[in-house]
Parts: sequence; structure tokens; C-alpha cells
Amino acid sequence: MSRWDFMGWTSAPKRPPPEHGIKMKKAGATWWGQRWLEALERVLRGDSGRLARGRTYARAGRTHDLVIRGGKVTARVTGSRPTPYTVSLTLGQHDEGVWRKAIAGMACKAQYAAELLAGTMPQDIDAVFRAAGVSLFPSSREELVTDCTCPDWGDPCKHVAATHYVLGEALDRDPFLLFELRGRTKAQVLDALRATRGGSPAGTTGKSRGAAKRKRAAPVAEAVAPEVPSVKPGKLTRAGYDVPRAPLPTLSFSFDAPAVHGAVLRQLGAPASWSAEGAPGDVLAPRVRAAAEAARRIALRETEEADARDEAPQGRRKRR
Repeated sequence: MSRWDFMGWTSAPKRPPPEHGIKMKKAGATWWGQRWLEALERVLRGDSGRLARGRTYARAGRTHDLVIRGGKVTARVTGSRPTPYTVSLTLGQHDEGVWRKAIAGMACKAQYAAELLAGTMPQDIDAVFRAAGVSLFPSSREELVTDCTCPDWGDPCKHVAATHYVLGEALDRDPFLLFELRGRTKAQVLDALRATRGGSPAGTTGKSRGAAKRKRAAPVAEAVAPEVPSVKPGKLTRAGYDVPRAPLPTLSFSFDAPAVHGAVLRQLGAPASWSAEGAPGDVLAPRVRAAAEAARRIALRETEEADARDEAPQGRRKRR
């Protein structure tokens, strides 16, 4: 590889990637990761050659020490020089008013809350941000500031491009990083969703609490107890004790594994008496998943045994 310095063009061997480098396997494996990469490529408007070299750097593990804090991403990229280059990406933060409207929009649909609590990003999540006048994904060059310590004046340089692709793969694993890049952590978003969907008693005024108390204390007319129908069983015999009165309906069962484990636990949130350090979904989900898988194995084994008995020749069927 050749590089330019004060002596002119000189040959410099490319340094090997560090052992702790982040090797990108497949960025954009999820719809939100793909949308992020498409938005960045559109906003950066870099030439295809630089982006391709950035992907090569990312696959080789030359990007390392990736840190995401607030709306800023920092990383180091090992190139041909002894000292790795320092890359920084800064995305514009959404203000409090935007987040309030976005949370309200997400809370209006149970599907949004369920998917987010299950660790996935709703397909049309950007609609609630567009309704607030912004976008969750970068849409203009002004809201995305990039910097690299390399001498390449290209925008983006291959080191910035490599960091973008590594970040895209990180977003595939954790979609809540999208929110963090815009100014809200995962805990802040989920807590706000639970509070909005569940209602907040803290916002009740003393006047309204007094009115509610008076309303509860108002006399209520004595309710007439409804007539409870009685059942008179006929004469039972020992032989007919287990015989149903009418043919039972055909039953069918499904033992497919859930698409996302622990979704109900995460959606319910923490009860008022919960005092453990971790959230109930994080603490209990592994145990619930293990119990569910054990029950599924038992059910499938019983089903397979029943099918085998049904398919076995009549003469060889085991008697009980």
C-alpha cells in the first residue's frame, strides 16, 4: 500500500487487524439495521469505492473500541499507520417535546409496546416520529457530523464508513441503540411506555382525588341478587360416571416454540413489590423458557408415542 507524506508517495505495509477488533459478519440483517445503512449511505453520499473499502475494513475487524453514549459514537480503526485512527459520529438529538409525542404514539398501539418489550423494533415505528415532525433515522447531512483523524479528506473516509457498517450490525443485535442515538436509553423508553399505557396516579390532583373518594362513598342502592340456576343430576351409576352427556368437541393442540421468548414478562413489567436488582423479564425469562421447552418436549414426545401406537400394526400393538 502507498501513502503520501512530506517525502512524497512511500510504500507502507498495512498493519494487521487487532485481536480485539470487531469483525462484521452481516450488517443489515434486520429491517431496522438495513434501513439505518440505507439512510447513512444516502445522507453521506460517499462514492461506492470508499464505502466498499469501509465494508472490507469492517469485515476484517479493523474497527475496535466502539462506544455509543447518547447521540455520539466513537471508535478506533487500525489502518497502515502505527497509531489507530479515531472516528466519531454525532447524530442530532430529539428534544423533550418530540419524545413526548413519540412515546404517546407508541403507547396508542399495544403492538408497538409488545414488540419493543420483546426486543424488536416495530416495522412502522418511524411513523410516530414523522407525526412528531422528525425521523428516527438520519435524513440530512446537517444532523450527522462525522470526523476522523486520518489524512484523507474524503467524506466519508473508509474509516468512517467501516464504523458505520459495524454500528449497523450492532443495531441489528440491539434496536434500542436507535433510541439512544436520538437521546433516550432503553430503560427510559420502556418506563415511559409502561407509565403512559398504565396511567400515572401521581398526576392526580387533590381535588380530583377528593371527588373520586366522595364518589366511592356515595350510597349505592341495594342490588337484587340474581337467581342462580340449579342443576339436578340424574341417577348416576358406577359404569356411567365417566361417560360424557354429549359427544366432546374435536380438540387440536399446537406445540410450536414462540417467536420471542419472555414477551409477556417484559410487557407486564415489574410489580410494585419487586425488589430484585434486575427486571422480572430478565430474571425470570430464562427459567420460564426452560420450563416451557421442557413442557414442549414432553408434549411432543407424548404426541409421537401416540402417533406410533396408532400407526403400529394391530397385532403388534402393546396391550395394557
